[in-house]
Amino acid sequence: MFQVVAAESQNDNGLFYTRPNKDSQLITTRSANVKVFIQNEAGSKTKNFHNEKTLEYQYSTQVSRPYPYPYGFILDTTADDGCNVDCYILTGQSLPTGTIVDCEPIALLEQIEDDEVDHNILAVMPGETAPDQHEYLAVLTDFIHHVFDHIKGKQIEVGRLLSTQTALDHIKSQSDSSARPST
Repeated sequence: MFQVVAAESQNDNGLFYTRPNKDSQLITTRSANVKVFIQNEAGSKTKNFHNEKTLEYQYSTQVSRPYPYPYGFILDTTADDGCNVDCYILTGQSLPTGTIVDCEPIALLEQIEDDEVDHNILAVMPGETAPDQHEYLAVLTDFIHHVFDHIKGKQIEVGRLLSTQTALDHIKSQSDSSARPST
């Protein structure tokens, strides 16, 4: 459950923007692990592209900001955009591109990219404690708003930080093994 002691406002896409203050906190309950394929390394401006079903490398490009945390996607999922569910791993560990790691989802960060839902799961390595919520939320929000500054017209909006249970429900609803109607 995300307890908010903060100001919220809603944008045109219906996302609520939460500006947490020092009393806000994200309450997490540790849960089932997910397998995450690391696509982009923390500290790197290289964005790698892989076939997200076969994991075959396709190409790389440079982005405007270095990734603050390892970034990849959850295996055996398909999000509404046709790609796997995206995931940031909130760790100080060096996780090289191509590594598959077990992670514990702790939250869902709402995101709209070019008018399409593109939410991110936030996860930690088993046994690790998540960094301070205010710190990682500020770092990720700044990164997401500026990572594609080099692409004219790119629009990305960051919404609410939601609970562990919401993250787990999202992953389950996007699981390749769950029965979902085709669109």
